[in-house]
Amino acid sequence: MKLSGINKLLTTVESVDFKLQNGEMVPEHFHVTEVGLITKHFIDCGGTERIEKVANFQLWNANDYEHRLKPQKLLNIIELSERKLGMGDLEVEVEYQSDTIGKYGLDFDGKIFVLTNKKTACLASDSCGIPPEKLKMKLSDLQPTEQSCCTPGSACC
Repeated sequence: MKLSGINKLLTTVESVDFKLQNGEMVPEHFHVTEVGLITKHFIDCGGTERIEKVANFQLWNANDYEHRLKPQKLLNIIELSERKLGMGDLEVEVEYQSDTIGKYGLDFDGKIFVLTNKKTACLASDSCGIPPEKLKMKLSDLQPTEQSCCTPGSACC
């Protein structure tokens, strides 16, 4: 989800709620401790220089059980970050504590923001020697390329 998408949604929702893809809710007393711009400048395994930028939200659970972030407050924080950091309409990445700091994508299910699982991938698989993934097929789906002289029930074998 891009910043423009979350900004639009924050003007329509009554509360700011997050859950993980597995359905586990982020406690409602979470804090958004950071809204930032993260720039990653790197060389992939194929030797290509790349620059990626994302808007980053960091969610943190505190012992402040009375805390409840309102949509307008989060919208104000995002708008200030956009102005001060010159963010643009970037994809949003969310950091949230699990066993370690996890990085998540962001989606919306119509009522609640969903922290979506992210995966690593090879960005240069065509140039670094990783063979393309083989398609999995059922043997029953394979068709012979030429007519066999020995077919089941023909008594040729």
